[in-house]
Amino acid sequence: MRTRLLVVLTAVLGLVISGCSGGDSESEGGRITLRFQSLAWQKESVDANKELVKEWNATHPGVKVEYVQGSWDSVHDQLLTSFEGGEAPDIIHDAADDLADFAYGGYLADLTDLLPERLKSDIPRRSWETATFGDGIYGVPFLQEPRVLIANAEWLRESGVRVPTPEKPWSWGEFRRITEELSGDGKYGVAWPLKEPVSATLNLSLSAGGQMFHRDADGKVRIGFGTDDEVVPKTIHDQVNTDGSAPGSTLGSGGSDTLPGFFGGRYAMVPLGFSYRQQIVQQAPKGFDWQVLPAPAGADGLAQGVSPQTLSLAQDSPHKEEAAEFIDFLLRPENMVRLALGDWMLPTGTEALKDPALHTDEYDWATGTALARDLRSAPAQSVRGYPEWKDKIATPAFQEYYSGAIDLDELRQRLVEDGNLVLARYQR
Repeated sequence: MRTRLLVVLTAVLGLVISGCSGGDSESEGGRITLRFQSLAWQKESVDANKELVKEWNATHPGVKVEYVQGSWDSVHDQLLTSFEGGEAPDIIHDAADDLADFAYGGYLADLTDLLPERLKSDIPRRSWETATFGDGIYGVPFLQEPRVLIANAEWLRESGVRVPTPEKPWSWGEFRRITEELSGDGKYGVAWPLKEPVSATLNLSLSAGGQMFHRDADGKVRIGFGTDDEVVPKTIHDQVNTDGSAPGSTLGSGGSDTLPGFFGGRYAMVPLGFSYRQQIVQQAPKGFDWQVLPAPAGADGLAQGVSPQTLSLAQDSPHKEEAAEFIDFLLRPENMVRLALGDWMLPTGTEALKDPALHTDEYDWATGTALARDLRSAPAQSVRGYPEWKDKIATPAFQEYYSGAIDLDELRQRLVEDGNLVLARYQR
């Protein structure tokens, strides 16, 4: 009986131990297994990630990395569930604007003392700021993209308008005048896809000196909406409601939804993320001539807010040092270039940005790369309560303003007065 009881207890104990470690990286025969959840979704990007994992595994027999496919559509909820259930992957691919709650909630590891100096010094401070919360660094920003104007090159040539460059961009006023000049006969100078209007508006507003979120000496954040913050939203509003140079029908659309009209010659330009070039290459009719233009500049030049893609470590991972070594491998300059080319985005690393492949005229890589130096942390990057303000206050307010349903004063009142009431609940 005593022997049988010992056998049963041993078996139960084994199940308990295996159940507790099921979501963590495992060690078998001295070999560590790390799980890397990637959100790559385009074939070129998935292939690049899997190839790099394969190369790591071939040269690091003591630390195996297991590739896990995630999805941008559900990553926040999926990660939250996995964190709370103790099943989080060791290495986490996400975006900087999704990290705040996880960082403040204690789910992510502080990378400050885990990353090598090579990687820290290669990525500019302005990029590190996107993943810094409090005194810690909770993600490595590695891919980013500016918002640019994708233009019908033939239309611009025939119109005779001045074509902007990163060295001589349009001002916001000039942009508005040109879109009006390009419009008429059922055609529009620009189409604004603003299904998600808040990040686009705030990030572009940096060029005009807009900030909206202001941190006081006591560390608390308040919302303001001054004349600099008005430049971009007023331009969009007037193009739709005053000039007739932008259709109201695309305001609720995503970027991809505007491409058929763009290819069909209905819009001269569409503001899109730099990575949309891949869709355009794949979908544009044969012979369609397009080009990338910088977004308009304001008082602060071509400054623009971005939320880079990031790599983080789960706080519960028992092998943080090994996982950090894998991140360092994945983001060596030559590897960062491979990831950037696979995603049609820009690397954050200064060495990777020097690669000749990112300075070619083909697909206007050089135009996008020239904008990298002006990319900044998105204004709301570390603001607690921002998701609620965005969803409940700012998104409906901007949508109504852009459609002409409310005026600028009411927009300001809702963003500031109603918005500060929301933020106050998170800063007590």
